[in-house]
Amino acid sequence: MNGKAIIFCAPSGSGKTTLVKHLLSAHPERFGFSISACTRDKRGRAEEHGKDYYFLSIDEFKRKIDEEAFVEWEEVYPGGYYGTLKSEVERVWASGRHIIFDVDVRGGLKLKEYFGDRALSIFVKVPSMEVLEQRLRARGTETEDSLSKRLYKVRFEMSFQDKFDVILVNDDLDKSTREADQLVSDFLNSRP
Repeated sequence: MNGKAIIFCAPSGSGKTTLVKHLLSAHPERFGFSISACTRDKRGRAEEHGKDYYFLSIDEFKRKIDEEAFVEWEEVYPGGYYGTLKSEVERVWASGRHIIFDVDVRGGLKLKEYFGDRALSIFVKVPSMEVLEQRLRARGTETEDSLSKRLYKVRFEMSFQDKFDVILVNDDLDKSTREADQLVSDFLNSRP
């Protein structure tokens, strides 16, 4: 199969993960999810190696960098590496499905550069910073300090939105879900 890549990027709280989960559950025969590799510890018993992430030691991750095993990778914070393994892309494509990514903005731009015309990059955003702040507060997982840092990062990430193929404003989830379905369908049907 000539697999293609669908790249969803967004600041936290924009709804990209919800849109990705919708596409995966609505079309499991058509799409496979790209499982990222990381060096962070598992969060409790809920996370599984090979399902949520590929949990690697820093030494293992660096060895894979040296082996050029990644499509893209990044040190998000000191000692905190995240990346997309080439073997993961091959795994999904070998299953006869297109690959979907749910990644940060910098990772998304690197993926788009790597895949070129074989990829559709979608930047998901909310109508305003106020709406985003409300969504992040509603999660109940942020301290005032972490919320401030996250909002600062959002402003930085928003400066890259025009580098993506499409900007999807997620102001109504049902509408955004239909729009995401249409964008992806049009992309898969229009290109060889």
